Amino acid sequence: MSIATAAEIAQAIRNVPDFPKPGIQFKDITPVLADAHLFSSSIDLLTEGFAPGSIDAVVGIDARGFIFAAAAAKKLEAGFIPVRKKGKLPYTTIEQDYALEYGHATVAIHTDALKPGARVLLLDDLLATGGTAAAAAALVQKLGAHIVGIGFVIELKFLHGREKLAGLPVRSLVTY
Repeated sequence: MSIATAAEIAQAIRNVPDFPKPGIQFKDITPVLADAHLFSSSIDLLTEGFAPGSIDAVVGIDARGFIFAAAAAKKLEAGFIPVRKKGKLPYTTIEQDYALEYGHATVAIHTDALKPGARVLLLDDLLATGGTAAAAAALVQKLGAHIVGIGFVIELKFLHGREKLAGLPVRSLVTY
């Protein structure tokens, strides 16, 4: 069976109006995850251009990014590294704050998660304003690792999140 196209993946993404609050049009990836062909294809597309052994670690952003990053790590024969919300990792961490629409949040990574010079693919399900992804990228770079790619299933282009990742190789499968 051939790889599904980004357009086919886009057709499966469900729009949920007014979730989690009025005015938000939530992009639900669960139909993509439930379809083995679409899920597998999304991993193939996110890892396109990377061969097994070309990546040392795939970093996934809490929480839906874990789904794609873990599957990509398996495919690329690389380690999986989680970037989690503050207070969720059990060992010594470094943290990065970032701005939200109202307030701020913090993400963390274990201090020994990546070796200096490690080749990293950073994955998440959605690029919106870019704050979380930029904070995760900063953590990877603080550990001395090299980001060789950043991938998203969905990008909300009108929120300009890509601007916070300027200079980094960013790929999105579906844009709105």
